[in-house]
Amino acid sequence: MSMRIEKRMGTKYVSVKLGRNDKCWCGSGRKYKQCHAAFDEKIARVADTGRPVPTHDMIKNADQIAGIRQSAKINIAVLDYIGEHIREGISTAEIDRWAYDITTKMGGKPAPLNYQGFPKSVCTSVNEVVCHGIPSEDVVLKEGDIINVDASTVLNGYFSDSSRMYCIGEVSAEKKKLVEVTKECVELGLKEVKPWHFMGDMGQAVHDHAFDNGYTVVQEIGGHGVGLQFHEDPWVSYNSRRGEEMLMVPGMIFTIEPMVNMGGVAIYVDEENDWTVYTEDGMPSAQWEIMTLVTEDGAEVLSY
Repeated sequence: MSMRIEKRMGTKYVSVKLGRNDKCWCGSGRKYKQCHAAFDEKIARVADTGRPVPTHDMIKNADQIAGIRQSAKINIAVLDYIGEHIREGISTAEIDRWAYDITTKMGGKPAPLNYQGFPKSVCTSVNEVVCHGIPSEDVVLKEGDIINVDASTVLNGYFSDSSRMYCIGEVSAEKKKLVEVTKECVELGLKEVKPWHFMGDMGQAVHDHAFDNGYTVVQEIGGHGVGLQFHEDPWVSYNSRRGEEMLMVPGMIFTIEPMVNMGGVAIYVDEENDWTVYTEDGMPSAQWEIMTLVTEDGAEVLSY
């Protein structure tokens, strides 16, 4: 028996027939029948029902996962340091310098720096900024602010990505609840990441918890695959339904990063820098991001 698979040839994918005694596409060196043949057959049965399924380029092998884990260690260290030192009176430009210095000293590079023209090493999104806030000497944190710092690292060609919320001094009860509920959304979504289930299971868990608390979830911006590139397929929605969206299989890595608005769902992009996203009604927004590996029996958080 043979299986027709999609194989990368340069920048394109072509359909090739892989015999059961051929070497597996994953790079393990094992025969296909002993490695991923049954795996591919299981995916094919789901594809036959018309459901979206991952291509092989979305599935990481053991060596790649090991490299991504090393990248994630730097990303976690950056956010840990920021959590220990962030305070009232610090500019977002200073946060950016911390991230650059820690990342480079540990041997990595900040993935956002010069990515599609983004000028800084991290994104710093304060209060009504939904995402992609650009660090600036002019933005100085003050008592009562909430800020999302989104860090991403590339190490030896492997990418990691995660973000955290930080509360500056005493924040209002309303902002504190928004931050806490958004984190709960991520945690509930993570519980739904299981092999051979669907991404909509996770998306609905996130969506329902946010809406049950009176919030909305940004629709236009979602999560993404990550690991070999900064942003990969699949795109990840948090306004989805159980049993829908892409099939999750072992080896997939993607982010869970809902952007939860205290007010309405509408957003807009800064016309001057073409990066920074704001809530249209000026109400606060919060986001936590984790990078998740689908395993044989559940999920593993690689970066947080």
